[in-house]
Amino acid sequence: MKHATLIRHAHVFAPEDLGKRDVLMVNGRFLAVEPDLSVTLPEMETIDAEGKILTPGFFDQHIHVTGGGGEGGPVSRTPELNLSELVACGTTDVVGVSGTDFISRSIENLLAKIRALSEEGVSTWMYTSNYRYPPTTLSGEVSKDIFMVPECLGVKIAIGDHRSSFPTQDELLHLLSDIRLAGMISGKIGVLHIHSGDIPGAFDMYRDIVARGFPIKHIRPTHCARARHVFDGALQFARDGGYIDITTGGSCCFEKGPAQAFVEALDSGADPKHITMSSDGHGSKPRFDEKGNMIGLAVCGIECNLTTVRELVETYNMEISTALGFITRNVADSHGLKDHGRVGAGAVANALLFDEDFKLTDVFAKGRSMMRSGEILVKGVFET
Repeated sequence: MKHATLIRHAHVFAPEDLGKRDVLMVNGRFLAVEPDLSVTLPEMETIDAEGKILTPGFFDQHIHVTGGGGEGGPVSRTPELNLSELVACGTTDVVGVSGTDFISRSIENLLAKIRALSEEGVSTWMYTSNYRYPPTTLSGEVSKDIFMVPECLGVKIAIGDHRSSFPTQDELLHLLSDIRLAGMISGKIGVLHIHSGDIPGAFDMYRDIVARGFPIKHIRPTHCARARHVFDGALQFARDGGYIDITTGGSCCFEKGPAQAFVEALDSGADPKHITMSSDGHGSKPRFDEKGNMIGLAVCGIECNLTTVRELVETYNMEISTALGFITRNVADSHGLKDHGRVGAGAVANALLFDEDFKLTDVFAKGRSMMRSGEILVKGVFET
């Protein structure tokens, strides 16, 4: 036996409200989530979590782990992600993405980085390619990347953005078909993760593709609250059965920030289980003038998901289980990862503890204690 931890008396949101439970983690998995467990195991650590909330670890499906940016030349390339940044905000599950820069940010480097983060302690995946069409791949074909690379969940592309390649509807449908078939053969869902720009027409194209008989589940727009018309299109897309992802970092079309977007999405009748949250962490936040010239640049943080969840609960009085679902189970389920994003027997033991003020105190990744009482215990190999 490698390691066992018993957390007693926690109020568990799995993300659904289970009430007070004891949680047993053994060898990186949840072994039992039950009231008043009686357990004796060699070298088992016991933690009294009376008065605390236990939740799944956060699952962020859009982090530029190798850095993003580059729109303002080499000096504007954003830095790589460090492990401690993930731990500090409770992110235990990560999908790494590439972005604008298809020249100096290789997909090989992206794969190496997510594998490094996995060895350091968190759960990681990736999307192949970046903004471009035809896609930038490891093997020469997106279908082979999805089939041969276990961590590859799908493909990234940009649509409706002045930095995109402006693929036609038929080109997009052909790409989606390759992704769907590769997913079927490899035992994955296979998704097209779409950077949504503010040029109108993208959701009309998705609707036409679905009307031609293509399953909506493979089309995954993100950045859905950065422009009002994009948000309105996304809401209809969600009501039609699609998944939409609202970005908590970067720009937002709502005066009160991304939390307001989640509230309005629910008010519109969108299925809460089809709404997800991501940070766009370490991506650049460029500002362009009306002629397309970059006039400013900043970096998206990854702590925005935690901030937004707290705001939904504390300011908007949203049910904790609903707010947590956006960044835990919904993300995992949308990618077919049924042993992630939840607290339950058999699932990977990624878990967080919050105090009564909903402040993050403890982080467990694959059953390993990464943060204890607010102190980060595990950092990346080259962090001091």
